[in-house]
Amino acid sequence: MTQLAVDIRANVGTFAFGARFTTPAAGITAVFGRSGSGKTTLINALAGLLRPKSGRITLDGATLFDSATGIHLPPERRRVGYVFQDARLFPHLTARGNLLYGAGRLPPADRRARFDHVVGLLGIESLLQRRPRQLSGGERQRVAIGRALLSAPRLLLMDEPLASLDAERKAEILPYVERLRDDERVPIVYVSHAMGEIVRLADSLVLLADGHVVASGSAVALMNRVDLDPVLGAFEAGTLMEGRIDGYDEAHGLLHLSVPGGTLRLPGGPLAIGTRVRLKIHARDVALALTIPSDTSVLNILSGRVREVAADRTSQVNVLIEPLDAPEAPPLRARVTSLSAEQLGLRPGLAVHALIKAVALDRDPLPGRQGGALAFGTAAIDDLREEP
Repeated sequence: MTQLAVDIRANVGTFAFGARFTTPAAGITAVFGRSGSGKTTLINALAGLLRPKSGRITLDGATLFDSATGIHLPPERRRVGYVFQDARLFPHLTARGNLLYGAGRLPPADRRARFDHVVGLLGIESLLQRRPRQLSGGERQRVAIGRALLSAPRLLLMDEPLASLDAERKAEILPYVERLRDDERVPIVYVSHAMGEIVRLADSLVLLADGHVVASGSAVALMNRVDLDPVLGAFEAGTLMEGRIDGYDEAHGLLHLSVPGGTLRLPGGPLAIGTRVRLKIHARDVALALTIPSDTSVLNILSGRVREVAADRTSQVNVLIEPLDAPEAPPLRARVTSLSAEQLGLRPGLAVHALIKAVALDRDPLPGRQGGALAFGTAAIDDLREEP
C-alpha cells in the first residue's frame, strides 16, 4: 500500500511545529485540531508552500522534501492539488477557464475526456460560462475542486474547504467529496475543525495540538479513545461504530440498524438491506439501567458488560460497555454523573443495558449521494456502501 510519510520540524514566526506520522495514501486522511494547532502549517508543508526547517516528506516512495539531501520540490513539481477554504478562483476567468487552467498538465489528447469526466462528476455543467462572482459559495468550491482534479494530482489537499459555507452549502459539497474518495480513488488530506465532517469522511486521522501530532491512525480507533478527549473535545466524546441496515419500518419511518450488541431503530428513509454504515453515538446521549425497563418510550436498548469506569470530571464518569455478542468490537461509551454510577454500583464485569432514544438520532439535513450518506443529530451515519 502506498503511504504518505511525514517527519518534519518548522518555525512559523514564534510558532514551533513538529509532525511525525505515516498514513495510507488512499482514502481520506483527516487532520483535526483546534485553531492554532498547526493544521495549515502541515498542509502548506505538504503542498510545498512552506519549507520546513528539517525533516523529510515522502509520498508513495517519492521524496518531496528532505533537509539532509537538500531536496525541496516546488509546488508545481509535486503533483499535489490544493483546495483552499475560499476557493481562490481567478475572477477574470469563467468557470470553464478556471478548469482549463488546472488541466494544463494533462496531455492534450486526454484533456477533453478528462474535462468532461470531472465536470460530470461534480455536476457543474450549467456553471461553465459563469464567472466566480456569479457562483454561490458551494458552486465556487465545486469548481475549485474540479480545477485541482484536472491538474492530475497524486494527492489532493483540502484546507477547511467547508469552513466559510453555511449548512446548506456544506450539504451540497460533502457528497462530492465522498465521490472523490469512492469513484476517483484520489488520496485526500482533509483539514477540518468540524467533528461532523471528520466522522462522515475520514478513513484515517491525524490529531494535532499545540504544534505537534498527538496521535494518528484509524479514525474509528482514535475516536473511541477516552484519553484523546482533550483533543477531540469532551462534548464530542462518544462511540464510532459500524453496522448494517437489516430492515425498514415503513409505517413508522424507522431504519433498523444491526450493530454490536443488538439493533438500533432510528428515523430515516429506506435504505437497501445489507448497506454498511458508520455511526457515532455521543456518550452524553446514552443512559444506563441494570434491568430492562418495561414501561419506557426508549426504543433502543443495547446489552453488555461494563469494561471500565473512568472519572471524567468532578461530577461525571465515563463508562465503557462491551457488547455481549462481540467483545472485540469498540465499546459503547456512556457518560453519567458520579452519583448515578454510585447508585447503580457500576464496576467492571457488571451486566448493564444502554438506553438510546430514537429521536436523539433524528435526521440532520445533510443529504448524501444517491442511496448514500445520511447524518443524524447525536449520530452521524456515513460511509454507506452496499455489499457486493
